[in-house]
Amino acid sequence: MATMTAAVPPARGPHGVALVLFLLVWLSCVWFGSNTYNPNNATRLFAAISLVEDHDATIDEFEALAGDKATFGGHFYTDKNPGVTLMTLPAVWIGDAVAGDTARDHPIAFTDAGFGRFLSLRMEIAVAMIALIVALASVLLLDLATGITGSPRAGLITALAYALGTPIWGWSTTLFGHAPVSALLTIAAWAAWRGSSGPRELARWRYPLLLGLSLGWALVIELSAVLPGTVIALWAMWRVRALPTAALLRLGATTAAAGIVALLPMLAYNLIAFGTVFRVGYQGVVGYDGMNQGLFGLTYPHPDVLLQILFGARRGLLFVAPLLVLAPLGLARLVRAPATRDLGIMASALVVTVLLYNASYFYWHGGYSTGPRHAMPAMAFLALGISPLWRDWRGQGRALIVVLLALTLAINLAIAAVEITASDVDPFPLLDPVLRKFLLLEIRTVAGEWWGWSAARALALYLVLALPALWFLFRAAGLSERAPRGTTALVA
Repeated sequence: MATMTAAVPPARGPHGVALVLFLLVWLSCVWFGSNTYNPNNATRLFAAISLVEDHDATIDEFEALAGDKATFGGHFYTDKNPGVTLMTLPAVWIGDAVAGDTARDHPIAFTDAGFGRFLSLRMEIAVAMIALIVALASVLLLDLATGITGSPRAGLITALAYALGTPIWGWSTTLFGHAPVSALLTIAAWAAWRGSSGPRELARWRYPLLLGLSLGWALVIELSAVLPGTVIALWAMWRVRALPTAALLRLGATTAAAGIVALLPMLAYNLIAFGTVFRVGYQGVVGYDGMNQGLFGLTYPHPDVLLQILFGARRGLLFVAPLLVLAPLGLARLVRAPATRDLGIMASALVVTVLLYNASYFYWHGGYSTGPRHAMPAMAFLALGISPLWRDWRGQGRALIVVLLALTLAINLAIAAVEITASDVDPFPLLDPVLRKFLLLEIRTVAGEWWGWSAARALALYLVLALPALWFLFRAAGLSERAPRGTTALVA
């Protein structure tokens, strides 16, 4: 069997750029809020509160307020996979300890202001914790894109396009599973790439450990993560296919063990909630008859739905992330280049897999959503297509990328600030309500909710922090440009 060698050590994302990027993404996710009473947010909060305060998984006392729920044996539960609920447990515990109250101290009603603040505090703590994963994913995407292009600025643009240039930003203000699943898939892809980029990396246990943990926990959050997760897992195996058998067994065992460990909390939750590990909340979903079609609402890809996901006014991806119109060009470049062919094929296959899954789902539109929320696992892999374009283009080409990036960042600032869960009856939600309300400064911010600041003051403070950070990032990334550019390939 042939051995694997690294042609050139991959460039690293500059540490200073990575640190400021991490802080900017985290701040952006926690500064703006979402509707605590949205059924997806509320059902996960209710389950977490019950687990912390009542030591069971039932949400019977919240049932009248829970739009998304499941019923088994005369009790009500969240119908969601338990990942985000479990990640919210520390936030509920911290909120109870700091505020000194529990759900029993308030009337269980959305009309009660005290109960609303009780929920909002715990949700915002949970969002701040989950946003750490999104910020980490953006840093690792910076590293990956820098490594394959040799250009820190290409890496930075890729990371910004993903974290703040798609609805990932807006979903990071919620307890929906889309942002953390997307982040975990990104982390897993980075671990597979960096961990197979040379003999030194192949000998380190942290990369297969991170790969297994990320893929396993993504599945705990959303069962549908098994589809893009499988694409990444198969690619990871391809990357190390020429290793000696002993090394393959070590890597495989470490990855599998980490994945199993990540799955154990889900199995424990199922056992506590349902008395068996072989049951999921969606099996008892209430009020969504479409889930009975096919496998939990999945049938087959519908071409007209796919067009709506990409170009439709109600949910079209290109309206909420216009920079990604260039992504297919960049992914094609990755596929054509021998050094990045396997990465380009993996990213393209993952994007296609996610889009076809979305087009196969009965509730493809996602109900209340700004943009196609079920397509979010593909965002980092689409953004990756921007990196070779920045590397290869000059002059007007780079100017086009900058203009589209600025437009994309502005659009997603408005989405995150106003409404990531636009009504399913709005014909063009980006225009109305998002842009209309943003121009009227009808926005949600932490400073507005908890400090009593005006919307204008809260937005101004964010911009005072974010715009200089962006200037620093672009300047620092430009100063860190390397020559010659280093790319990495493993050849059998």
